[in-house]
Parts: sequence; C-alpha cells; structure tokens
Amino acid sequence: MTLWTRAAAEAATGGAATADFAARGVAIDSRALVPGDLFVALQDRRDGHDFVADAFRAGAAAALVERVPDGVTGPCLVVPDALEALRGLAAAARARSRAKVVAVTGSVGKTGTKEMLRAAFAAQGETHAAEASFNNHWGVPLTLARLPEHARFCVVEIGMNHAGEIRPLAKLTRPHAAIVTTVAAVHLENFRNEAGIAFAKAEILEGLGPKGVAILNRDNAHYARLLRRAKRVGVTRVLRFGMGLRCEARLLEAAVAPGGTTVTARLGGRRMLYKIGAPGRHMAMNSLAVLLAVEAVGADPVRGAMALAAWRAPEGRGARLRVQLGEAGLDGEITLIDESYNANPTSVGAALEVLAATPVEDGIGRVGRGRRIAILGDMLELGSEEAALHAGLASHPAIAATDRVHTCGERMRALHEALPSERRGVWAKDSATLAQQARRLLDAGDAVMVKGSLGAKMARVADAVKALGRVRAVDAEEDG
Repeated sequence: MTLWTRAAAEAATGGAATADFAARGVAIDSRALVPGDLFVALQDRRDGHDFVADAFRAGAAAALVERVPDGVTGPCLVVPDALEALRGLAAAARARSRAKVVAVTGSVGKTGTKEMLRAAFAAQGETHAAEASFNNHWGVPLTLARLPEHARFCVVEIGMNHAGEIRPLAKLTRPHAAIVTTVAAVHLENFRNEAGIAFAKAEILEGLGPKGVAILNRDNAHYARLLRRAKRVGVTRVLRFGMGLRCEARLLEAAVAPGGTTVTARLGGRRMLYKIGAPGRHMAMNSLAVLLAVEAVGADPVRGAMALAAWRAPEGRGARLRVQLGEAGLDGEITLIDESYNANPTSVGAALEVLAATPVEDGIGRVGRGRRIAILGDMLELGSEEAALHAGLASHPAIAATDRVHTCGERMRALHEALPSERRGVWAKDSATLAQQARRLLDAGDAVMVKGSLGAKMARVADAVKALGRVRAVDAEEDG
C-alpha cells in the first residue's frame, strides 16, 4: 500500500521531485531500508547523502535530499532541509490520520510502556508504534511519517536530555492521551534538580488538545507539580495510576514470578485480574497507565489486559533468556535477565528486585544451589551526585538477596567500594574487560542480571553471556 505519492510528499515538504514515485515506507538508514521506501538523507552523525546510491541499490522508491548526489539517477525529492522535510511528512501524516494517538514519556519505563500499549491496541485494530527507542528529534518525526493513513491506533515515545526537547515533539504528535510514567534522577547532569526534570517531562502535556487526557503517576513525588502544569496548559481531564484510593487505576497486588507478573487492580469501578508476560512490580504499575490510556481513547481495557499476557520485555530492557551450557544444555543452564540498554538509580533498583525474585537452581533443574548475580555498568548523566547515587545502590533492599555484584566503569567503583565484602565481586575498567571474564564469573544454575547506561556498552556483557551456549527465550508457562 502506498504511503507517500510524489504529490503528497511535495505538498508536505514543499520540495520538488525530479521524477514520479510512490513509496510504501520511510527510512533513514540505507542498511535497514525495505524495497519501496522513501530514503531520507539526514545530516546527523553522518551525511545521509553519502548513502543515497546505496539506498537505491537496496530498492528505494525515491530519496529525499538537499542536493542530488553525483551519479544518482533515481527519483529525488529535493528540499532545503531534510530534517525539516521529515517533520513536514510527520505533520501531514498526523493531519490525515484518524488514529487515536497515545504519547509516552518518563524517566523510566518509556519503551516498555510503549510496547505494552502496542500489544494492548494491536488486539483491537491496526496499530502503528515507534520502533526501538525512536524518541528523539528525528525518531518522533520518523515514527509519524510512517503512520499508515488507515491505522486505528498510534503509539509515540518521546524522550529528552534537556529542557525544551519534548515540547516541539509533543506538539507535532498531538496525542489524544499522554502518559508520564514517572520522574526520577535521570539526566541530572543537565538539570539543577529533579524538579527541573519534572517540568521538562510535563512539556508532553502541551501537545494535548482541550479534550486530551493526561495520565500521571500518583505515587511519584512530583505528581502535584505535573498536575499543576496540566491545569496551566489547559488539560481538563487527568487520570491517575498508583497505589492510592483516589487513583482511577489502583494497584492492589503484583505477584512477581520468573515468567511474568500477575496483577490485581481496580480500574474505575471494576476489579481486574490479569497477567503481564514479564516480571516486575514496575511492569505492573506501568500496565495501569496502559489500560487507562486504552480506555481513554475508546478501546477496550479488558481486551487490552488480556493481550499483555503474551507480551515480553524487549531485548536489553528486561528480556529473560536461558543459556544452555554444553551440548544440548547437558552442562546446565544460566538464566540471563538482559537489562543492558540503559540505567539510572530507579531502574537499577527495579531490575535488582526482579533478580531477587528469580529462583536459582543447580543448573539441571534442582532448586537452590545457584547464585543471583548482578553485573552493573556506569549510570551516566547524574551530575555532581553521581558518586553518591552509585554508592547508594549498596543499601537497596534487593542487594540482600544478591549473592555477587560485579561492576565496571569509573563511576561504578563507588558502588564496588560501598558493597559489603561478602557481596562484592570484581570491578573492571570497562564492559569489554568484564565481558572477557563472563565464563569465569558464572556457573550453571546462576541467574545473572546485566544493566548499565547505553554509553557503558553493557550489551557486550550480555552478548558474552549469550555466547556461553545455546540461547532460548523463557516461556511464561514454563517459569510462571
């Protein structure tokens, strides 16, 4: 199905095409391009114009460019600024769409919540959602530019590092409902305090129209600040999720098991019991926001809740795997909780709680002899309090259920030194060094959780654990 014709793309961008075309999608990476895509030659870390020829060889229908590269003969849509043109495509796609749009931001849990929303909506109609963590100045426009005209639902993730980044993306998205999962000590390097982070997250509310719905975490310390901001920008309908009696979605119980989380909640006047296919109390809390959003835009929260049973945490954000050691796993198994994509004090604490709830074995099915091991890399962008925030993890209650904590990076040295001696593992200068020691640090029956900020490159460690044997995903029924 055609997503962008020449005429529609020219109208949206103000550009002029060198030839006729019809594109079925939009891409900014020639390596990930699907035949029939419109390739957008962004100038970001690299100049996308250097890859236009590659895009046409991969089957691009056309290229959106600021200049036609030498030797390129395929259809080119020429514009003054490629990023602005991508925003033009996004605005036009949003304007012609009848989809109910939900936007998500928050210090922790954006991508998981976005993926739960995708699952809850997909059970009820055609759903379009952001890929991976496409949540920045080009990721949000790209998500919207790809929005099919006949989709019923659309989910957009919006992130930020500095104040002022969310506002234009929220206004471009114009969501019917906006979720703020929580506000926590993330990107403190760029803010005076957490209150500054709260104000930056609240920018998402400025994209809501007069009938838009704000969905806020009532248990968060910055709830009142977010509520005041919502009223100030004209939002008249605010829904709350949390533990409190006055929440429209109230968590009554979250029973965490390795294969998932059984949630007992009250949504409006109805009591609900459902399962999420990923372990974690934080998953249960964010699922409440999901169901509030589903109901707020006119979909069925019961069907949405049922769909969450089959949902799994994304790779790097809580995905749970078994690594079978030796031929056919005869030497036993290691359980890997892959949280390697990103980290901050709040999310590390949540991941430690999941690790603490994970049963350990002797590697061949007998419970009780394995160890719970955390492998943690630096948490970045925490500003002047970074040493104290790293060291403070040593006092997290879940540390008591963790047998060893291995760390890497200069910032994690503070945690290494703060840990009690019986739990203190090895410290390495970086993730590459620690990855080389994976086999020595782990044994059959262990459950290992790997986490760190993206810049700490903890995926190296997760990959090293996977390389120890044959990998299979954990089945919810098997471990639930």
